[in-house]
Amino acid sequence: MSKRTHLTDLGCIACEELSDLGAGREGWLTDDPTVLCALEPNSLAIANRNLILVLGWSDPDEPRVNIRPDLSSTQAEYITAIEWLVFDDFRVVAVGTSKGYLLVYSLAGDLIHRQMVYPARILKLRVRGTKREMTQETSSSEEVSVVMAGVIARFDGSDILSMLQQWFQEMNSQFWDQKPKKRGPDDLENSYGRLPYQLWNVNKYGSCVDAAITGIMPPPLLELQLLLLLGSQVNVTTVQSLLEMVL
Repeated sequence: MSKRTHLTDLGCIACEELSDLGAGREGWLTDDPTVLCALEPNSLAIANRNLILVLGWSDPDEPRVNIRPDLSSTQAEYITAIEWLVFDDFRVVAVGTSKGYLLVYSLAGDLIHRQMVYPARILKLRVRGTKREMTQETSSSEEVSVVMAGVIARFDGSDILSMLQQWFQEMNSQFWDQKPKKRGPDDLENSYGRLPYQLWNVNKYGSCVDAAITGIMPPPLLELQLLLLLGSQVNVTTVQSLLEMVL
């Protein structure tokens, strides 16, 4: 019996803007390690080292957004990770850089937040939430993990949502203000305060290339997070001890 493959068309992403990311040559999306993708129910984000393209894969007429993050040219900073943060009322793009910065952008390309997590290359951004299936129109990003070679940071989704709500309120107030306030990158990093996060040092387990937080342990383990680590020297390791809280 021949093997059957069932595929469902989700949409078309063909557009001229993709040429800036290398489209047009064979294997550009799968063979180039600098091309990163993040998919959510309505949109696709594709990035290379210094450019992000946000487009709606279900509606070919939806406006496409080009985002060029303000990266440090003197330190050769570049994009290393990308992921969607989806809440009931907000959809934003989270970006990690080679210098350990976490950037958050709106669907219009506005820089909402910029924060140093740890001075190391961000390898992955992982999101754990509810109703993340592609058939769901709404979801909640409960926690965000920022993975680096020897360090894992965890942000609480409620803190990120609170920051987004403050940004939205400020944007609305500026809409009615005849002289809106202009801010630079340095102002953005402190505009809503630093997002609190927890930090784990996992160097003793070997070189980590990926990780995920799988949930909160119930009492009597003091509700510590459970981590799953993957790496070249570590196959599967669980970590239960919280080492540092960063405010």
